[in-house]
Amino acid sequence: MQALRTAATGMAAQQLNVEVISNNIANMNTVGFKKQRAEFQDLLYQTLEQAGAQSSDQGTIVPTGVQVGAGVRAGSVYRIGSQGAMTATGNKLDLAITGRGYLQVLTPSGDLAYTRAGNLSTNDQGQLVTQDGYQIQPAISIPQDATDISISASGQVQVTQPGNTTPQVVGQLELASFVNEGGLSLQGGNLLKETAASGAATTGTPGTAGFGTITQGYTEASNVDPVTEITALIVAQRAYEMNSKVISTADSMLGVANQVKS
Repeated sequence: MQALRTAATGMAAQQLNVEVISNNIANMNTVGFKKQRAEFQDLLYQTLEQAGAQSSDQGTIVPTGVQVGAGVRAGSVYRIGSQGAMTATGNKLDLAITGRGYLQVLTPSGDLAYTRAGNLSTNDQGQLVTQDGYQIQPAISIPQDATDISISASGQVQVTQPGNTTPQVVGQLELASFVNEGGLSLQGGNLLKETAASGAATTGTPGTAGFGTITQGYTEASNVDPVTEITALIVAQRAYEMNSKVISTADSMLGVANQVKS
């Protein structure tokens, strides 16, 4: 009975849906995290009677036909890039991006990765790095004797040093943007990488056309809405239960059919 296989695909789809929702909920407090949404597609149809087929010698045609679906499959898991709330931290090295763009990060393998997580620090050499110690690109070094750090909305980094009341420019942050941000590959650790689907990175100064601005002393919170996720979780649970009920019902019907045959 086709209903068994169809319902099984529905259960598998809702299992994936729950896994995506659970990852969203788990990352409610992850800086710069963007929630995901599972999207599905119906499978191929078995055509028992084609719509528009001739049904008599007089030329009458079948108005709707008979097609039976084979179930559902995962089409994609889409990342939703809506802006997260700004959270004040009081840390002058924390940065929040408002609008489009990603900070560029140099990974240990020498490749560039991209992140919205602006909770930054300095390493033992004074270089601006992520929480994993990966260097921000272009490289920026903060002098050890700096008494104050100022980062403008356009990404210019200035420091004040003893004996000099005039701030000195020590670097310029750049942002990267992509034609299709949903095509970026998730790497974990708040990092994403470029793919053929995302297109090549375009870099520019914060605040210029096509790029967001930077706010010092803030981080961008996760854009996960717990109420929405719990509601989606309940809907997924009900859908899973309904598909399991279909399997139970189809199994009972097969049992009845076997008894009739015997």
